[in-house]
Amino acid sequence: MTQRVVVLGGGTAGTMVANRLARHLTDQIRSKEVEILLITNTEKHLYQPGYLYIAFNEKAPEHFIREERDLIHRDVTLIVDEIQKIEPDQNRVRSDRAEYPYDYLVIATGSRPDFDSVPGLRESAHNFYTLDGATRLRDTLAGMKKGRILITVDIPHKCPAAPLEIALMLDDYFRKRGVREQVEIQYTYPIGRIHSLESVAEWALPQFEKRGIAYETFFNLERVDPERKTAITMDGEEHPFDVLISVPAHQGAQVILDSGIGDEMGFVPTDRHTLKMEGSDNVYVIGDATNLPISKAGSTAHYQSEPLVHNLASRLKGLPETAIYNGKVACFLENSLQDASFITFDYENPPKPAATSELLHWFKMAYGEFYWLNVRGIL
Repeated sequence: MTQRVVVLGGGTAGTMVANRLARHLTDQIRSKEVEILLITNTEKHLYQPGYLYIAFNEKAPEHFIREERDLIHRDVTLIVDEIQKIEPDQNRVRSDRAEYPYDYLVIATGSRPDFDSVPGLRESAHNFYTLDGATRLRDTLAGMKKGRILITVDIPHKCPAAPLEIALMLDDYFRKRGVREQVEIQYTYPIGRIHSLESVAEWALPQFEKRGIAYETFFNLERVDPERKTAITMDGEEHPFDVLISVPAHQGAQVILDSGIGDEMGFVPTDRHTLKMEGSDNVYVIGDATNLPISKAGSTAHYQSEPLVHNLASRLKGLPETAIYNGKVACFLENSLQDASFITFDYENPPKPAATSELLHWFKMAYGEFYWLNVRGIL
């Protein structure tokens, strides 16, 4: 009997897992022992880290978009459908039009910014976490010659370094245009330092002070007044702005919430080493969909895919699962439009940012091009 693997989600994590599994299981797939279904709710695949460069008009939106069908290994069956329920007790997922039984499930449903988490935020804020948001922010920044930019951040959110990056890149962007003295940049963060990782906060803080980027910690947004263009915090302070750039708290996918398998934010309780859903032996979770206390980023999905695919492929071949995920994450940190730092860390080793350089910036830009090979499971 054919064993079916369903990979739910066609973003970085899901596409990478499906393709890597197909490369590991060529013989089993072609002999009909195994089949791999990748179910996604969109035909387009977006390279989300590219949104930051769209906002500064460094790249056009279409540069970061591919057809999902063009990225999928020939031995993977692609299905475009909106899954409404995951039913682990029944070993199936289902939509309004079909149900898909599985022997093994990989949940790769990602996360999404919740622009309704704060009253007035959706009506008032720009963002660089969606394609439309990055495009609209690009046009706003291009027309700005003076005024006050307020950056607000809530947690959790994916790409944890991105709020720092956009503040530093905004400084460079307006300096290059010769209007930096007329543009005030105010960065805020909800805890007692400017980033959750202490070493990253210590890396960025001297740059903020050197370059005149104002910052405020313990800043927790309660509501935004669109008419007055004012952000109001939980302690009642009012902060006017000309442009509000917000990174709202992220949630897991709606299907996770509707299926009752996630926590209150829609993230799936996951074993930190095996990447199995807690309480299940045949459901794996990867990337932003997990509740693990590590960065929600593409590199996280990349490093998680290696032990997950190794274990699942071994299991399908009748071999033991022996690989573990050690919490490894890697991240570039843009310091401007032309130089960057880099960090790696895992469960046991904290991050230590590298000295900034133009070379690291170009490595980050190059990775954006290599990504399409990576997500195909080639690199």
